[in-house]
Amino acid sequence: MLKHFYILLFLLLPLSLAAQQRILIHAGTLIDGRSKQAQKEVTLVVEGNRIVEIRKGYSQAGSGEQLIDLREHTVMPGLIDMHVHLESQTSKDSYSEKFRLNEAEMALRAAQYARTTLMAGFTTVRDLGGSGVNISLRNAIAQGWADGPRIFTAGKSIATTGGHADPTNGVNRQLMGNPGPEQGVINSPEEARKAVRQAYKNGSDLIKITATGGVLSVAKDGSGPQFTPEELTAIIETAKDYGMHVAAHAHGKEGMKRAVLAGVTTIEHGTYMDEEVMQLMIQRGTYLVPTLTAGRTVADSAKVKGYYPDVVTPKALAIGPKIQDTFTQAYKKGVKIVYGTDAGVFVHGYNAKEFALMVQGGMPPMEAIQAATLVPARILGMEDRLGSIEKGKLADIVAVRGNPLQDIGVMEHVSFVMKDGKIYKRP
Repeated sequence: MLKHFYILLFLLLPLSLAAQQRILIHAGTLIDGRSKQAQKEVTLVVEGNRIVEIRKGYSQAGSGEQLIDLREHTVMPGLIDMHVHLESQTSKDSYSEKFRLNEAEMALRAAQYARTTLMAGFTTVRDLGGSGVNISLRNAIAQGWADGPRIFTAGKSIATTGGHADPTNGVNRQLMGNPGPEQGVINSPEEARKAVRQAYKNGSDLIKITATGGVLSVAKDGSGPQFTPEELTAIIETAKDYGMHVAAHAHGKEGMKRAVLAGVTTIEHGTYMDEEVMQLMIQRGTYLVPTLTAGRTVADSAKVKGYYPDVVTPKALAIGPKIQDTFTQAYKKGVKIVYGTDAGVFVHGYNAKEFALMVQGGMPPMEAIQAATLVPARILGMEDRLGSIEKGKLADIVAVRGNPLQDIGVMEHVSFVMKDGKIYKRP
């Protein structure tokens, strides 16, 4: 018996060593996520799931070491998208899907969207609202049952009755029912606290609220405030008690103002933000997640007859085109910006289109890249592990051919993806 044990150990030993094989990456240009200057000719050393060394120049691979040649590439930290919806994707059928698709079918499709997102270079995402399938997807990826980005999820968004994330908007009255805190719909501070605690119990990492009306919900209002200050305070206080931050979908000024004053961490979209709200956000340290790609996409889709329900089309045409100008004004004013796209509102995998729109809006390429690396890592409480290429951090590394500081468009063509030390894509 003992002899068989040693034979088995001998056979398994090479597999164990292979799992810990050191990988050397020759980076022609390195954007480390922290420095404002790129470095030339650098070797990154990865062992297991960690970056263990960063060397100047190109080191030769030793015995048993794997060499990845990215000398024609710009290497940078894994990208982070702070606003995605992995359960769904825009289409003419998206409004009827909830009546046809089972939860298991949604989960299997979401796994495809997750893999597509990872292959686009986004190794971490913040999922801001779904049915709860997004929580199971996060767990499946973490367990290695599916390929995808590291997910921080809000689970189901919290709304008020008839609000932007009320799942029964536009439904036949016989099917509408009366969703409450367990379904993420509230109408008082007490119900608000219960909804946050339920989200925590369900496994959410953070809280997402719909502080104003929205574009794609089957409801008339696209920008009015939808929570009282007392409800917002109850949500944010309870979320903090449970170690969660709060993201607020908001298009209109009054709802945004209430959310910022109550203490949300991020404002999503921010379409009708004015100078007063910008100044409040600067004072409170609130981040703007601009979702420029989504704004442009919904406006374009609304021009296609029948793409959206009739009540949605005028909102998309009015709100979508405005987001870009708001971003430019907010950036110039000094509002803190973090990268987020609202992927799912457009086709998954095109998350990197946001970079070019941010640069068009006045943000330098290096700042745009940092907004998608180190800045979101701080918000997620992961700066010690993610967001930059430094010794001891997780080996989330991506690369593009060319130099994004000269041509930001190359960010849309990621050719190398490593997440947690595992290579998913290579030139």
